[in-house]
Amino acid sequence: MLENKTALIREYGHLVRLSLPITIGQVALVATGFVDTIMAGRISPLALAAIAVGANLWIPVYLFCVGLMMAVSSMVSHYYGAGQFAPIRDLIKQSLLVSVVLGLLGLYAVRLLSEVMLWIGIDSRIVPVATEYLFAVSWGIPAICAYLVLRFVSEGIGYTRPMMVIQIVGLILNALLNYIFMFGKLGLPAMGAVGAGWATATVMWINLFMLVFYILTHHRYADIWQSSKQKVDWSRMTEMLRLGLPIALTLVSEVGMFSAVALLMGSLGVIEVAAHQVAINFAGMMFMIPLGISAATTIRVGHALGEQQVTEARFRGMAGISLAGMCMFGTASIMLMFPELIVSIYTTDVDVGRMAVGLLLMAALFQLSDGIQVSAAGALRGMKDTLYPMLVSVMVYWFFGLPVSYYLGIRQEFGPQGLWMGLVASLTFAAAWLVSRFQRISRPV
Repeated sequence: MLENKTALIREYGHLVRLSLPITIGQVALVATGFVDTIMAGRISPLALAAIAVGANLWIPVYLFCVGLMMAVSSMVSHYYGAGQFAPIRDLIKQSLLVSVVLGLLGLYAVRLLSEVMLWIGIDSRIVPVATEYLFAVSWGIPAICAYLVLRFVSEGIGYTRPMMVIQIVGLILNALLNYIFMFGKLGLPAMGAVGAGWATATVMWINLFMLVFYILTHHRYADIWQSSKQKVDWSRMTEMLRLGLPIALTLVSEVGMFSAVALLMGSLGVIEVAAHQVAINFAGMMFMIPLGISAATTIRVGHALGEQQVTEARFRGMAGISLAGMCMFGTASIMLMFPELIVSIYTTDVDVGRMAVGLLLMAALFQLSDGIQVSAAGALRGMKDTLYPMLVSVMVYWFFGLPVSYYLGIRQEFGPQGLWMGLVASLTFAAAWLVSRFQRISRPV
């Protein structure tokens, strides 16, 4: 019993050391949305609503790119655990080729998605501002795709600190550029919400250049960052797509439901959208904690399987799931105890603030299940099991959660709270289903 407890504490230590830089880096990345929201809230509810609607359209595109490239982390962790460096070098080349195509497709997809606003009946005052915001952000999509390849290679070998530093620097630059572009400093015109889009795109390119420079100059990457004479390896590229596409669709499925709820909120009015943006932005920042643990769990499980230690992989996966659950219990407690204080950081508008407090209390309800489901998905990625989680996410979020949200929020006219009830229910089902799947497939034969 004592040995098991000691082993668990030791594994928690490994997970924290790996996940802390990832979490801090992810918080810094998401905090750009936090900064955008705060600055837009100081301009007008319309600026805040335009960024909310625009972000909920381009973020699913970004997350599809993240999910596709997450396969790189899973594959690299297996190769690294087995001490195989040549396949890692080849994988980098194949992944960068995929990122070029993906980046160009993403650029055009973000622009085309602006048409969705008219189709679903977004408030006509929001549409033109959000469209210009999307056009600006789209220029950064090619850069973020290449950045993701290099990020997941680094994370796959267990080196997570560079992204933390880069994304903190990027956050500072984003705030500075927001100030210049949104409020019209240094002789530039005040662009409002659209300025936030240009700041975001600019920082995406700066982050890519910083990571490339770091990798080329640091000795840690010497074994994997060497020129590869191999031409396009379709089999390796196929494996990456086979693993990555389900992850991408899983992320888009979950976050897409959140975005769909936000867009349904847009049909209720500007105040409702602004309040939703405040609550979901803070909840999203807290979600970065289990997301970091999830990434660390993928790495730890992948390394164990690369070393042919199946029992150890199961132990590491369950440790990651339990750690994420404990952390999210803490974030839920913060939301329940200090909702007014949290909302006051975002906005001074009385109507937006009152509604956001109610939504923030509901967000506390799904913290635990959200942490458990994302960490369980991370454990499954470490085992290269990505198709099943995708099927679970599609069924739970789109065939259950979204219809419940629409029925309660729109048809039954429960408003924003009704829309959020579907989020709470679907995340709870997903958590139970994915943990059960991991326990079943990780059982030693």
